[in-house]
Amino acid sequence: MDSDQLVHLEVANAVATLTLDSPANRNALSRQLIGDLRAQLAAAASHPSVRVAVIRSAGPVFCSGADLREAVADGMEQGARDMVALQRAIVALEVPVLVRLDGPVRAGGLGIVAAADVVVAAESVTFALTEVRLGLAAAAISLTLLPRMSPRGAALTVLSGAPFGAREAVEYGLVTTAVADDAVEGAVASLAAEFAQATRQGAREAKGLLNAELLARIDTHGEQVAAHSARLFASPEARAAMSTFLRR
Repeated sequence: MDSDQLVHLEVANAVATLTLDSPANRNALSRQLIGDLRAQLAAAASHPSVRVAVIRSAGPVFCSGADLREAVADGMEQGARDMVALQRAIVALEVPVLVRLDGPVRAGGLGIVAAADVVVAAESVTFALTEVRLGLAAAAISLTLLPRMSPRGAALTVLSGAPFGAREAVEYGLVTTAVADDAVEGAVASLAAEFAQATRQGAREAKGLLNAELLARIDTHGEQVAAHSARLFASPEARAAMSTFLRR
C-alpha cells in the first residue's frame, strides 16, 4: 500500500476494494484523489480474477464534494473534466462497481454514487446536493445523477440543497438499498459474492447493455457540462460564497 496515494486497492476473492483515504479534507474530490481513483479502477480491472469493484471510504465521511480550496486557488476547468472522466471510468469499467456508504456524501461525491451500478448505504447516511447554496449547480455530476434519480426527487434535492436520508435516496433512485448500520458489511459481502459468480465476459457484456445510454450521454454532453461547471466555479458569486464557506 502506497502511503502517498489517496485511494488504496486490495484484491481478494474476486473482489477489488478501493478505499478513499484523504482524511485531511474529508475525502474531497481533489485532483489527486480523482486521479488516484481512476488509476486504481484501471488497476482493479487489470486483475483477471476480479469480478466486482467495491468503492468505500476510510474515516467517517465518504466524500465531502469538490475540493473548494483547489477550486478557489486554481479554478475548475481541469477539475470538472476530471470529474466527467471519473464518472465515465466507473460507468465503463468491465466489472460491476458497488459503492459502500458508511458516512455522509455531499455535492460532487454523489457523482461517484450515481455512476456506480449498485449502492448500499447505512441507514444513518445523509446526502446533500449543496452546490446551489454556493452559487453553483450540480453540472458535471448531472451526467449520471439525473438519469438515476426520479425527476421529482432530483428537483427537490438539487434546488434546495437540503440534506436527505438513505431511505429517501432509495426512493429517489440514487441508492439501491439502505440497511441498518451494523448490517452494511454483511450486505456488501453478500452482493459481492453474488457478482463473483459471473464470468468476466458475462459481466462485461451485461454491464455494457445496462449502461449503453448512460455512456453515450457522458460522451455526448461531457465537455459541455464540464465547461458549464468551470464557468460557474469562476463566477464572482460562487468564488465569494466558496471563500466565505472556507473561512468558517
